[in-house]
Amino acid sequence: MLIVYHRLAHRWQNVFLLIASYFFYSAWDYRFLSLILISTGVDYFVGLRVHAAREAGRSKVARRFLLLGVCTNLGILAFFKYYGFFVDSAQSLAEAVGLEFVASSLTIVLPVGISFYTFQAMSYAIDVYRGKLAPTRNLIDFAVYVAFFPQLVAGPIERAAHLIPQIQTPRTVSIDDVREGLLLIGTGLIRKVVIADVAGTIADTYFSAPGKASSTQLLMAAYLYSMQIYGDFSGYSNIARGAARLMGFDLIRNFHHPYFAVSVADFWHRWHISLSTWLRDYLYIPLGGNRGSGRRTRINLTLTMLLGGLWHGASWNFVIWGGLHGVYLVIHRLVRGRRRAKATKIGAVFGAFVTFHVVTLTWIPFRLTGFSDVAAYFEGLARFDFSYDPILWSVVFFAVVLLLIDGPQAVTNDEYVLARRWPVALAPAFGVTLIAVLLTSGGVQTPFIYFQF
Repeated sequence: MLIVYHRLAHRWQNVFLLIASYFFYSAWDYRFLSLILISTGVDYFVGLRVHAAREAGRSKVARRFLLLGVCTNLGILAFFKYYGFFVDSAQSLAEAVGLEFVASSLTIVLPVGISFYTFQAMSYAIDVYRGKLAPTRNLIDFAVYVAFFPQLVAGPIERAAHLIPQIQTPRTVSIDDVREGLLLIGTGLIRKVVIADVAGTIADTYFSAPGKASSTQLLMAAYLYSMQIYGDFSGYSNIARGAARLMGFDLIRNFHHPYFAVSVADFWHRWHISLSTWLRDYLYIPLGGNRGSGRRTRINLTLTMLLGGLWHGASWNFVIWGGLHGVYLVIHRLVRGRRRAKATKIGAVFGAFVTFHVVTLTWIPFRLTGFSDVAAYFEGLARFDFSYDPILWSVVFFAVVLLLIDGPQAVTNDEYVLARRWPVALAPAFGVTLIAVLLTSGGVQTPFIYFQF
């Protein structure tokens, strides 16, 4: 794709990008390409009509067109992602109160990446309505924005104000872009192939039968899953950003060393940044944010995190996971409001230790869909039959590999420290080592976790 791309003029590059993006998505299932086309057409039309209505001073008309766009996007998302969830929940509720409920036998396939490109397209119409963005009149440019293949199926969720100008203007690729793009792809592959896939395979053994494992094994498995989901999702984000850099695009950073966070609030400033900022700007702030009373702010926080949990999947375990994080954020806000302690290094280390374990334990209901399995897992941890187990060395190995990547970046506050500050003689050695590690790993092939969202 790159060979052809870099031989084309700017406008033809965009046409080729669109064709490549549609081909990329069709390789999974060409039938669901129709959903992207519908979302693209509706939001392109809505953006133009909303802008025209605003220019004419017809705010009610602008709101109606915006409502059309939002309802279309959410309607597609609700039907394909949440239809079964709503039907099953209604059936369970009816049975609980003694009513007869005949559930539909309709089986719906979840289109890959639907939550990502739906939110991305919807934010465009909202920003045009708010006057933060002029509508894009070139349909090809807008279609590339919605379907840009590096981040189409698992993010980052790009904002139109950031990505569309890069699509509309000619792009150049410097040697730094190539070097840093390849570094992002390489570290992304290490996170996915070496860490996430192997750590996840080990963790699955204990998550599949929590009642048969010791407390030590369950705790180590929780650590492994924590590293798996981070390596898996941040690995994909790195690969997407690296691929985009090789074409002259700069996608937003989606992770900023979240396991170094000193509080849960800090964690959400570092984890899945494109989603957390989307929820802040398009849900939390419109609900009132922190502009109202303390009680209202706490409700807004909790509701935002509940819906953020539901965004991840049509299951109550995701709602519980989001609700728990909402509770953590409320507690953090209450404690912060009452105590303004001076920051110290010891306090930061202690805060990072507590935050990591709170987040790790909260991954358990995220990973396990059955309430009985979640209960069995925590019952196993509560037995406190801790003892030495060889699984400990797996945790140490993956933690060391992650620290070798994240540590230098965090200390220097430079994501590309390995590309910029290494002696020239060491760069080829690093590349050869990286390739060797990849070739000797990857015996397990696991789809990216966030493809299901």
